[in-house]
Amino acid sequence: MIDSFSLHEAQGFLRQQRIDGWLLVDFQQNNPVFWQVIGRRRHTTRRAFLLIPPDGPPRFLLHMVDAERLADLGWPIEVYQNRAEQEAGLARLLEGRQRIAMEYSPMCALPVVSRVDAGTVEEVRALGIEVVSSGDVLQYAVARWSAEQVEAHRYAAAGVVQIVREAFDFIGANLHRQPGEFEICQFMRDRMAAMGLVTEEGPAAAVDAHSGDPHYEPSAEHSSPIAPGSWILIDIWAKRNQPRAIYGDTTWVAYAGKTIPPAIQRAFDSVRRARDAALKLLEDAWRHGRALEGWEVDEVARAIIRADGYGQAFTHRLGHSLGETVHGTGVNLDGFETRDTRKIIPGLGFTVEPGVYLPTFGVRLEVDVYVDPDRGPVVTTPLQENIVTIGS
Repeated sequence: MIDSFSLHEAQGFLRQQRIDGWLLVDFQQNNPVFWQVIGRRRHTTRRAFLLIPPDGPPRFLLHMVDAERLADLGWPIEVYQNRAEQEAGLARLLEGRQRIAMEYSPMCALPVVSRVDAGTVEEVRALGIEVVSSGDVLQYAVARWSAEQVEAHRYAAAGVVQIVREAFDFIGANLHRQPGEFEICQFMRDRMAAMGLVTEEGPAAAVDAHSGDPHYEPSAEHSSPIAPGSWILIDIWAKRNQPRAIYGDTTWVAYAGKTIPPAIQRAFDSVRRARDAALKLLEDAWRHGRALEGWEVDEVARAIIRADGYGQAFTHRLGHSLGETVHGTGVNLDGFETRDTRKIIPGLGFTVEPGVYLPTFGVRLEVDVYVDPDRGPVVTTPLQENIVTIGS
């Protein structure tokens, strides 16, 4: 369950914004925000409704076959059996309310928020209720990290960086036999298991032209060798193998040789400057007490890459929210794929990862940032300042 402080903050936000409640709806695990509020997933099979009002305890509307699975939370439950009872129960749950927040984003401007199906939104609107986006309130309730989650993230962040460095050392020690991308990925997976880290997929090792694909991942059947003169990008994300752990996520690059090609060095320098400009904006805004919106950070970094002539080669947002899944529910640093106008508030974590992707190679430098309530934005992974040289 969300802790009382998070519930208190969420309800305070509802009162401040004059929203009459936050209605979370789930059907067969299709709304991860619902289950983050609950604390862990339960096996439910019918539509489940949870209303968090501005004051007082949250309230459930559940089918009779699922009610006992959520009874231990201690929140009042109204039970329904059929469609008519469900509709009547929803009307009672929302009676007297005019504005309700749901996992809805107008025109799907923020897909990460848009979790509720159109039919359910229509059902609520048919009661004469205005539906507004829960994009900001869910940040307060589920996207912020607890102290335990901060520590779990720091462990994961340190672990993934250590594994990248070990992978580069492994490549160097075996460069004479030209190890393949897939072998490097397996090496990293073994190291993750040894460190108690888990991930849903990945990591990725991409060589030469493959590094120009932002989401390339090799397989046993399709794996290029790493030879002298190869350009290598490693992207790795993982979290501690424990409940509610937060991911660490990093990307580093290396060259198998002493003399780095000028074209690669120029692209690397552009990406590094973009990363540093984004971090400086975050720090300066905190120092001056200004709450940034996610798109603003993206634009500052993108402007540098654009000015360097790589604008068309920066093909994704600047950064994504970090959470219990590697792409969390908080604000993204995005003015490109979407325009994320949510505020960057204390307690959130996210990546900063500008990139340049060309036909023959790609560069991405990814770091993690946690907005400490006292210290402001803190970079939790080391900054790669220079290209790693392997076998030099």
